[in-house]
Amino acid sequence: MKVLGIIPARYASTRFPGKPLAVIAGKPMVQWVYERASSVFEWCYVATDDDRIKNTVEAFGGRVVMTSELHRSGTDRCAEALDRIEAELQLRFDVVVNIQSDEPFIQPEQLQTVIQCFSNPDTQIATLVKPFVNDEDIFNPNSPKVVLNSKGEAIYFSRSVIPYLRGKDPENWQLLHKYYKHIGLYAYRPDILRKLTRLPQTTLELAESLEQLRWIENGYRIATVETDTETLAVDTPEDLERVKLAAEKFFNR
Repeated sequence: MKVLGIIPARYASTRFPGKPLAVIAGKPMVQWVYERASSVFEWCYVATDDDRIKNTVEAFGGRVVMTSELHRSGTDRCAEALDRIEAELQLRFDVVVNIQSDEPFIQPEQLQTVIQCFSNPDTQIATLVKPFVNDEDIFNPNSPKVVLNSKGEAIYFSRSVIPYLRGKDPENWQLLHKYYKHIGLYAYRPDILRKLTRLPQTTLELAESLEQLRWIENGYRIATVETDTETLAVDTPEDLERVKLAAEKFFNR
């Protein structure tokens, strides 16, 4: 199975401009992500629209592909990168993995785990979920929650707490139900990835600002795999400071 790892990285983030180039433990964040992904995937690229990111990736020896400035999401950027890379290499990939450039703690075993979903020929899209632990804030809207069906497929994502435990004290909800948070990692069949980018935005996606709801609304199935490994996404400068505090222990273990 030929797997292509793509790390979409844009400079012009609204909440944190230049985020992929933020330095953590002596390296830009995108380099930490690239080194982990390239240890798993033979073909791994950063997809960007910014020369500063391109130059940084090339300086540490990474592969990079330039893409349009007009993409609304990392998924759209991955689709263009897929087309460009397949044309350049004259290869056809079986699976494409979208690795977030702001997840410096992503682990190789998590990448390997999500790929295993595609041993099932019916898998269209796959992602990771992690149970919330008792001291985590399930009410944090920056940590999307996910509800699964009996097959382990995602049936809804929300920034709100789902399910709502009617008649129960919210302080006890985590004791009464196993809540899952979404780990921002996707893998797709290439034909499915291309179809997803042609879908118009939907009401649920716009309401929650979660693009995966567009896929569910259009009938696509998202397989999930549970992971117990923690990741720390960097969405804001405040998150970066939190990650820096954890970095020395994490990267030297």
